[in-house]
This record gives sequence, C-alpha cells and structure tokens, in this order.
Amino acid sequence: MPSRSLLFTPLILALWLHTGNAQEKTVTGLVLPPDAAPYAEQVLRIPCSNAANAVTFDFSVSVYQPYCGSNFFNDPLVTFDKALNPQPGAAQSWSVADDGMTWTFILHQGLMWSDGTPVTAHDYVATFRLSADPDHAWDFAWDYTFVDKGGIKNWDEVIAGKLPVEALGVRAIDDRTLEIITKGVFPPLPKIMKYAYALQKKALAEHGPYYNNDPATAVSSGPFMLESFEHGFKVVFKANPHYKGYRPPRLARIEGIYMSPATYFIGYLNDEIDTIGFNDLSPADFATIQRDPQLLANYLRPGLIGTDYVFFDPHNPPFDNVDVRKAFAHAINREAIVKSIYGEIKAVPAHTMLMPGFPAADISGELTAYQRFDCGLAKEHLAKAGYPNSADFPPQVMWLRNENPGIAAVYQATAASISQCLGISIQVSNKDNKVFMDALHERPTKIALGSVAYAIDFADPINLLGIWVSSGRHSWRNQRFDEILDEASNLIGEPARRDSLFHAAERILVDDVGGAFIAHRWAGDLWRPKVRGASIREPGPNGTYGSHSGNDWQWGDMYIGKAQ
Repeated sequence: MPSRSLLFTPLILALWLHTGNAQEKTVTGLVLPPDAAPYAEQVLRIPCSNAANAVTFDFSVSVYQPYCGSNFFNDPLVTFDKALNPQPGAAQSWSVADDGMTWTFILHQGLMWSDGTPVTAHDYVATFRLSADPDHAWDFAWDYTFVDKGGIKNWDEVIAGKLPVEALGVRAIDDRTLEIITKGVFPPLPKIMKYAYALQKKALAEHGPYYNNDPATAVSSGPFMLESFEHGFKVVFKANPHYKGYRPPRLARIEGIYMSPATYFIGYLNDEIDTIGFNDLSPADFATIQRDPQLLANYLRPGLIGTDYVFFDPHNPPFDNVDVRKAFAHAINREAIVKSIYGEIKAVPAHTMLMPGFPAADISGELTAYQRFDCGLAKEHLAKAGYPNSADFPPQVMWLRNENPGIAAVYQATAASISQCLGISIQVSNKDNKVFMDALHERPTKIALGSVAYAIDFADPINLLGIWVSSGRHSWRNQRFDEILDEASNLIGEPARRDSLFHAAERILVDDVGGAFIAHRWAGDLWRPKVRGASIREPGPNGTYGSHSGNDWQWGDMYIGKAQ
C-alpha cells in the first residue's frame, strides 16, 4: 500500500498548537492559560536594591529589613481580595466565641512544607512566640500593641519580658486548629491575620530564625522555594512542587536582579527586569511613562495606598508647643509638592491621615482647613509660640527612613517649603532603616523631627489612625483621641456611629497636629506587557487595575504571556 502522509492545513496546525500549549502544566499540575508562553519561559525578573540593609526573607523575623522577594516561603492565615475583604489564606475558616475575644482559625487540610512534613497550628504558635520574644526584638512588635484591645492577650507583658512566651494568648488546639485570644473585643482581628505568616517550628529549633537565608536549610510552605542566593548579585526562587495552599504558582521561577534603585527604570527599558514599584520611579521616570502610550498602558494603579507625613517629638522643645506644630503644618505647600515632585499620577495632596475612598475618610473636605497651606498663618503660629524672629528658632534635622531618591525628593521639598515659608533652617538626613525605626520606637522618641509614610495594612480606620494612639508608633499623646478610638474600634452593628467616632478622632489628630500630612500615595507598578493575570490585568471594584494591597495571591495568578 502506498504510504500515507499527515497533511497539516493551517487550521489543523493551529488547533494542534493550541492543544499542545493547553497541556503545558506547572510543577503543581496546573494547566497554563492558552495565551501563556511555554512553562520553561515562565520566568519573572524583579529588581532588588543593592543599597538595602536587609537580613531576612521572613516577615516574622523582620518587617523593616526584608530581602528582595520576601514572604514567598509561607502563607498568612488570611489574605485580601481586591476590595480588601478578608479571604481564606492558610486558614479555611475562622470564628469568634460569644466572649468576642476567643478566635478559632481552622487550617486547610493537607498544607505541606517543602521537606514533606505537614504545616500545623504548632508552626504558627512557634512563630507568634518568636515574634513576641524580647530576645528576638522583632521590629514590628508594636503592631499588636497599637490596636490595643485587638492585641493578643499578654502580648505587651511578653515583649517586655514580664511574662514567658508560653503565656501568649495563642495556642494549638490540635494540628489544624489555632486559637488566638485578644485583650478585648476587636471585630477586625481577621484582617490583622493577613500578617500571620508561619515559620516551621522544626527549622526554628534546629537552625534559628534565619534558616531561610540559606538554600541548604530553607524550607517553604509557600508557592516558591529558595534555589540560590548571592546577596548583592542575584536571588532565584523556584516553584515549590510540594505547595498545597491557596496560590499555586503558574510561574516556574522568579529571579531577583540586584542593582541600584536609580537604575531600575533603565533596567526595565533595557529588558533586564519585568516590573518596578511606584516608590522606585523618579519624577523623570514618570514623565517618560506619561509620554509613552505603551508604558502608560502598563503602569497599573490599584488605588490610594498610604500617607506621607511629618511627625514630631511633642514632649520636648520646640515641638512640645502646638503652635510650632501648626506653623509647620500650614507651611507645607502640598499642592506644589504633588504637582512638581510626585506628579498627579503618583499622589494627591493630603490634609488628613485617612485617604479618599478609605472607610470614614473626610470626603466633604471639612478637615482640610486645619492643615491648609497658608504661609501667613504659619508665621502667626510661629510668633505665637515665641519665635517672632525666625532667626531665634533652633536649626532642625529632618530624619528620613532609608528613602529612595524619588521619595527622598518629596521630603526634601517638604523641608524646603517649611524653611522658605518660616525662614528657618532644616537639614534632611536619610538614615539606615533600622537606625530610624529603633530611634522612632524609643520612649521618649529620639527623633525630634521626621518624615515617613504609612501604608494601609487592612481596610479599617483603626489601621491608619491606630498608629497615633498612646501605645502606638509615635510619641504624640491625646487622651480623648485614645478614648474615641477605643470606643469606635470595639463597636459592632452601628457602622454610621463608628465612622462618626473615627471622624471625630481624626479631627483631634489634625487640629493638635500629631502629624503634618503631605500626600496620599497612589499605589502602582510598571509591568512588562507580557506579564499577565487577572490579579493585575482585570479591574477591582473601584475600576482600577494592578496589584492591590494585600494581594499576595497574585503570585499564584501571574504568568508570562506569549510574545505579541
């Protein structure tokens, strides 16, 4: 019989190629989307700062000194959707007892560490105890303090060394059941559990808290594992084949390329990296983005994410005088700073801590007058404080927290605005991250004048206003403010009254100038067009695109598309 040959018509060939691509699977068995590049090409390149003073990949070890690509090795109990609503993370469900203080989190069945052992509630208990251990001196320990009644039972006593870590209000009922007891009734607690990551109890005991810094001892329950790490040169994460959590990765690898933040944008244009965060883009970079339609189409802004502000030591001269603080607040030309330094693509002027669109925010503009730019009024307050001749005002140094050039420029412009208006001397000093945070947390604070930002952790006013309570991040104190926040944070079933209380508290904050507010930042990331996924390419409830706050499930959704 004559031999038969298979004839590939264009239609048959296209169908064959489509079917072949559809069968491409990841190491966890996921089928890649039809428009995805082959699995071998599922590599995302991210920039890493060669100037950062970093010590760990793990949130529970250090929040303010993270290595590039932190938190790929563990899953939090709770995650957020694009509307910042809490969703199951490592915990499949949670509930609170009738006392309003005893919370139970049930872990998903089958969660696994990369060494083949199960993830258990005991791992979370060991992690909480590490974070509370005063010998560890976790740099984010204040987070469970400023929420007051939402704080974990005995947290303050444990971190102060007054009680052992075993007294912490966290325990494992069984391998899948974690119990957390708070100091008081605090309905938003599940939102805070977005930051409850687990370290492996066994690895902690055998190697200490930095075990994930070495590929030989690293163990992961997250979507990626540490393949190689040359600090200052390159870090490589590979997909974890043992992963059983809520964000199984489509990407095969993530490669972190170390470079100077000042060269990130050049690196992107030269096709060396695939993304840049908004904080690492300079005004000149943004100008280029806005002139280029393709760049602009791939700069995705999910929403306002945080607030830049000036803070003071209110317990010592000259900032113990509220008129001095008011003088500084009225001397900041926010509109000019946003327009000339940030650009409207990156920020809006701020006169309050809560940004537009956030629960209980001042949508009417009623609070704007308390800190509006008015140089004449600023000078009146300075004179009222005893400095009619600005030359008598002591020179000041404004501390910054290891800011990149783009953000440092905002705070330098803020210092310049105050200096020019009031005729006083302010130098700007960009400090090491740890040096800054250690000085900030001293009581009394060691920073007389500083500028910093705070980004939202969860969608509740207590998150942003709570840093100003007496037990919070700053040294400003106001008893009435504390009382109102305490009442509002525990209120259940009266949303209008709750918002009204938060609004009243924020009025006290802006009037007494706990902080002088500069700008609300738009979050945003520049992505290469080939980086796809609903987490960044489909709009959230407010119609915006991009990587939303708390959106760590994006690392399971993102993939590299075929070249177009």
